[in-house]
Amino acid sequence: MPETDFEEKMILVRRTAKTYQGGRRFRFGALVVVGDRQGRVGLGLGKAKEVPLAVQKAGYYARRHMVEVPLMNGTIPHEIEVEYGASKILLKPAAPGTGVIAGAVPRAILELAGVTDILTKELGSRNPINIAYATMEALKRLQTREDVERLRKGGEE
Repeated sequence: MPETDFEEKMILVRRTAKTYQGGRRFRFGALVVVGDRQGRVGLGLGKAKEVPLAVQKAGYYARRHMVEVPLMNGTIPHEIEVEYGASKILLKPAAPGTGVIAGAVPRAILELAGVTDILTKELGSRNPINIAYATMEALKRLQTREDVERLRKGGEE
């Protein structure tokens, strides 16, 4: 898998501290999305003692956990609502020319997946990590008409 055709976008970096006898020690968590803008996208959360290492780990994890997104004329095949923890995301297909109407986290993921027209709404908790995982889960669950027809035919025989 060539590395060059994938774009990487950092969604967030968070700092956590643990107090020791000599003072606080900081660690960083980075959430990174990787995609080719043609239907392939991955999400990774990396943790390390330094930011660049955390970002590198997150990118590696994102590349290893890529998802194939079924795109139809720059949008998704159907409406979908997914819960992840206390967060919920609603993705709705949109007409050509609408653009990506989304919050910062779903926007980053959907743009790198290659979606050009979509409507989204974050419901419940707005925790960026949970929203990111909910968006990825929604993209994983998307099915085209052909997928559903194939599944239904398989059950009848």
